[in-house]
Amino acid sequence: MEWLTVVAIVIGVVLAIFLKGAFDEKSKKKRLKWLIHDRYGKTPDRDYGDEELSSIPGYFSAHQKKGQIDDITWNDLGMDQLYFRMNHTYSSAGQEYLYYMLRTPEMREGEMETEMLSSKGNGTGSSGKTGGRISMEEKIAYFSENEKEREELQYAFMQLGRSGKYSVYDYLEYLDKLGESSSLTAIVIDLLFIPAILTMIASPPFGMLFLFTLISINIYSYMKKKQEIEPYLTSFAYVRRILDFSKQLVSMDIPVLKEEWKRLKELEGRFGKFRYSAMLGMRGSSMAGDPLSILLDYVNMLLHLDIICFNSMLREVKKHMTDIDRMITITGRAECYIAISSYRASLHQGWCVPCFETNGRMGACGHLELKGLYHPLLEDAVKNDICVEQGVLLTGSNASGKSTFLKAVAVNALLAQTINTCAADFYQGDRYQIMTSMALRDDLEGGESYYIVEIKSLKRILDVARQHEEDPGTNPVLCFVDEVLRGTNTVERIAASTKILQSLHRPGVLCFAATHDIELTELLAECYDNYHFEEEIEEGDILFNYVLRTGKAVSRNAIRLLGIIGYEEAIIEEAEGLASHFLNTGSWT
Repeated sequence: MEWLTVVAIVIGVVLAIFLKGAFDEKSKKKRLKWLIHDRYGKTPDRDYGDEELSSIPGYFSAHQKKGQIDDITWNDLGMDQLYFRMNHTYSSAGQEYLYYMLRTPEMREGEMETEMLSSKGNGTGSSGKTGGRISMEEKIAYFSENEKEREELQYAFMQLGRSGKYSVYDYLEYLDKLGESSSLTAIVIDLLFIPAILTMIASPPFGMLFLFTLISINIYSYMKKKQEIEPYLTSFAYVRRILDFSKQLVSMDIPVLKEEWKRLKELEGRFGKFRYSAMLGMRGSSMAGDPLSILLDYVNMLLHLDIICFNSMLREVKKHMTDIDRMITITGRAECYIAISSYRASLHQGWCVPCFETNGRMGACGHLELKGLYHPLLEDAVKNDICVEQGVLLTGSNASGKSTFLKAVAVNALLAQTINTCAADFYQGDRYQIMTSMALRDDLEGGESYYIVEIKSLKRILDVARQHEEDPGTNPVLCFVDEVLRGTNTVERIAASTKILQSLHRPGVLCFAATHDIELTELLAECYDNYHFEEEIEEGDILFNYVLRTGKAVSRNAIRLLGIIGYEEAIIEEAEGLASHFLNTGSWT
């Protein structure tokens, strides 16, 4: 009876461990699903390590093409901060594609959807309702309205997870750089084991020597080769995760992603040989400790079966590199639809779907109309309206809101062409090539002064503007310049600024510029509409209302600000007197 008691206790302990594991897994799943539900529509509060930050541009770096947002514009607009604000993704594929999406404005309606779903990745045409294809907007709206399906898909992406300190494309690049490796030698040696065993029957001493020699050669070469291929197994592991994840997705009933799931199923089906090889070639540390794994380790050491499988997997991955890229693209973009939906829900001051015009109301410089415009990174921002068909010259006091307004227009133009969402009540315009020259600084490493950096930045805009003039079929240019040529003296700045801004007043270019040089409002009156911001002085304090007004600025506050923060009265009075004298006489003496 005692042995029955022991057996009962053992069974009870095993059962208790099993039940606890099942309960813990269920509790973990419930907690993660609660987090997914709770975080929707809220500002993400994630912390990013340096290694993860370096991996986020991975997809973008692997898919460079004409018309993408350059580094100057990206940094001028503070797009890193905006990316973090809208990164509601849970997988590397999703967060890398979101970064790519924000840096790749659509120049034609639905071009990215078409390219993604085309069989060769170079399709052209429009999505929308063409050919029954579901538009990007319909997909985003679906996830905004269908909570259950959205959260199930988010949980699946959470299980896929992030790839760690390396981008998915770093892993693929490692494999692509690895040269071809033949399994012929390993196969020949494996076949030699047959005559070695037969020789042992006819001549045991000679057969034993033959067998020992083969085993020694295989063990030595295995240790060397295994060390070489070990770093690449992580790359294969992520490829297999993508394949398993794709297989999981196609089983989910998401009507708006039916076409994506169909493409995933087709692509995933091409990796049967890879999966077969991975069954043996991918047994590693995750399986360490179990008896079967230990036995297979010895078998692999003697016969090199895992190395033979590795070479097979490498050939398959290189053969289907484009297919892997397409699967990452489809899954990453699918998660971005949810991220955009969540981002919209977090915009408490409202948002709108942009309207695009390629014909009709477009003037010589284009047409851009915004109502209820605000910068999406500002809390309780003041909304403004503007409707322009030629350049805009913006004047106003220091800290009155000029730079923020320029960034708000530029950011919303970019969001309109990338995530189909604007921080405004209404947006209507063309599809633009967007460029800026705003938050520049000295290039200490390159040994260039601020002025040199600035004129180079402006020239790249002029070069693109000329390209449009030479080829009117390209998209118009929407450019933003803050304080033109601030890095040089007043006389030359005004003269050069006038000619540069006049040069940017041409067909196919819509330019927004901010300046402190009030002279420019008269010099550019025929080709730029004047707008300004102004301030109010109340009880010794300057108040800014950030309301955009038509016409040029008439107030100055630089000297007044000196007084408000505590400069000596004598300095302020003498400065005001000197400024008044210059305005009245044109002379500083």
